[in-house]
Amino acid sequence: MHATIGDRLHVHGNAVGHPDRTGEVVEVHGTAGAPPYLVRFDDGHTRLCFPGPDAVIEPGKVRGRADRAPRSARTAAKPREAPAAKAAASPKAAASPKAAASPKARASSRGGTKGRKK
Repeated sequence: MHATIGDRLHVHGNAVGHPDRTGEVVEVHGTAGAPPYLVRFDDGHTRLCFPGPDAVIEPGKVRGRADRAPRSARTAAKPREAPAAKAAASPKAAASPKAAASPKARASSRGGTKGRKK
């Protein structure tokens, strides 16, 4: 986690019913933007924080980055396409006789016993 003065710290509620807390980073006590941070929360309290996994640093307006997404959103993996959608889109799957078969027929062709009477 990396923050600079002016960034916003958003701490998500860690239990059902607990509200999220947000505040502005006033001081950075760690080296190279690392925790701990002195944070002035929106309710007026100022605390020294060592943010956990439920916290997100949101860029502040000090460096002109207000229009960028939070760091966690920028580093999150892009959603993958579902395997079923890939199989339906490929021409090889459309030509395969197994692709058109019912689930029971496919299970029996693979040697499975589910859906088959003995």
